[in-house]
Amino acid sequence: MKAAPGVEFVGSASFGAAPLFPPVSLEIDPGGWSCLLGPSGCGKTTILRLIAGLETGADFTGTLRASDGRPIPERVAYMAQTDLLLPWLDVLGNVTLGARLRGQNPDLEVATALVERLGLADHLHKRPSRLSGGQRQRVALARTLVEDRPIVLLDEPFSALDARLRSEMQDLAAETLAHRTVLLVTHDPGEAARLGDRVFLLDHKGMIEAVPPDVPVIRPVDDPDTLAFQARLLKALREGA
Repeated sequence: MKAAPGVEFVGSASFGAAPLFPPVSLEIDPGGWSCLLGPSGCGKTTILRLIAGLETGADFTGTLRASDGRPIPERVAYMAQTDLLLPWLDVLGNVTLGARLRGQNPDLEVATALVERLGLADHLHKRPSRLSGGQRQRVALARTLVEDRPIVLLDEPFSALDARLRSEMQDLAAETLAHRTVLLVTHDPGEAARLGDRVFLLDHKGMIEAVPPDVPVIRPVDDPDTLAFQARLLKALREGA
């Protein structure tokens, strides 16, 4: 994989005459984790989809560019909130779906190695109905990784999991997405506090940046500075409601 670029997003969006979010500035550092935190309906997913070059239905006014000046969408891997696994395909088939949809021959060796790395070696030929929620999310993460894109956009991918599985998936994601440019959309202050090299808070009034503690990502759940940062993020969300 080539060096991951940074991404700069500056602008506002609306649905016709109804504003979605006012002018904001989001700077996503190359090779690090940026977290976009905010309440439901404030435009987080719209920003993610605009960066990915996907349809949003919103009118965007502003600029969106990569630090190296090259196009962004062709270098993006996108992981949604739901796993979106196809029920008639097994784990390996779901992981390699992207290549086959593009008419390419998937690299089964690489895909199998990723599945094994994520602890799913014994489930390679199982269909999604035979997997737990955490296992399904690991398949979705493997499908994202096999694309080997330098920019990874994560749209609340762990929000449906229980606390233990969410923590485990955060650890796995931080490990396997090292050195990529990652933007994670979340409404969970604890997730942002653990994972964010940079943390941005978005609401209907605009965007601000919150400076995380000087503790390497992924931060321990019981680290006092991380817990204090989580509390500050939660307070900011409550005050912005």
